[in-house]
Amino acid sequence: MAKIYSKKALASKNLKPKKEVVSFLLNYSQALTVVKTKGKSFDIIAN
Repeated sequence: MAKIYSKKALASKNLKPKKEVVSFLLNYSQALTVVKTKGKSFDIIAN
């Protein structure tokens, strides 16, 4: 008989990222600009 994997409770771990990682992600998201044109999109990082 097949196991039903969706019935298991998902293990939740308390993840605590480093301040450097959070800072990097925030700075990256602020510098990222997406320009959409006809059928194409361009990702521009302003650094």
